[in-house]
Amino acid sequence: MSMTSEQTGLPFERRGPDWGLGRYEDTAARLEPAARAVVERAAPAAGEHVLDVGCGTGNAALPAAERGARVTGVDPAPRLLDVARKEAAARGLGARFTLGEAAALPLADGEADVVLSVFGVVFAPDPHAAAAEMARVTAPGGRIVLSAWIPSGAIHEAVGAAEQAVRNALGAPTAPPPFPWHERSALAELFAPHGFEVTLEKHRLAFTAPSPQAYVDEQEHHPLAVAGQAVLGPRGESDAVRERMLAILAAANEDPNAFRVTSRYVVATARHRR
Repeated sequence: MSMTSEQTGLPFERRGPDWGLGRYEDTAARLEPAARAVVERAAPAAGEHVLDVGCGTGNAALPAAERGARVTGVDPAPRLLDVARKEAAARGLGARFTLGEAAALPLADGEADVVLSVFGVVFAPDPHAAAAEMARVTAPGGRIVLSAWIPSGAIHEAVGAAEQAVRNALGAPTAPPPFPWHERSALAELFAPHGFEVTLEKHRLAFTAPSPQAYVDEQEHHPLAVAGQAVLGPRGESDAVRERMLAILAAANEDPNAFRVTSRYVVATARHRR
């Protein structure tokens, strides 16, 4: 199964996926351009306190720390926090990484000048609770900057095929539409009660590999793929799902000599109204 950090569902809807499974490090490395786009948009200054929600391996937290910001990374996956701590130590950065979730952030009211989330908060089971928490910890005059996938294109279609296969295997009903984190109007409505206004920028990110097969092979170690394999493998359905996903990605391949598929995403900024 080949998955990126696009939103998905079963078998991890109630509490969110276990990002400690597999090797999310590989996906985090692929998402570094988006992480840097989020950090550049937030433009944290030296001495500002930056909170990275769903920090994973630190691919946004560490560039923020390199700018001289005081950084706290929060994630529910202990293993990924350990990866982030080791990378921070290797770079000589003083970022702090701690266990936590978007709906219960371990910071005081107004403690963060900047709140970041690179494809992290989009997995929060309760978007309203997550938005309220991010707003609570943001200082007056501060900003929240997050990235979210636009649900279109081959990667989105391939992930959707895998998700539906898992649902079918479990006899689960069709999932309701996820919260549209990519839509400015939805975000404006989400953050307006907390006194924030929202702007949006669109970006593109290419996923490349020596071949479509090589890309699919790598993505089998993604946490969502590992979780899906636990459902599909015992039923003997993994190969069929892999072939379906491979067909989707091969049909959309932009590079006849290798593999390249481009996904679109947004960088949204929420600021306190003046």
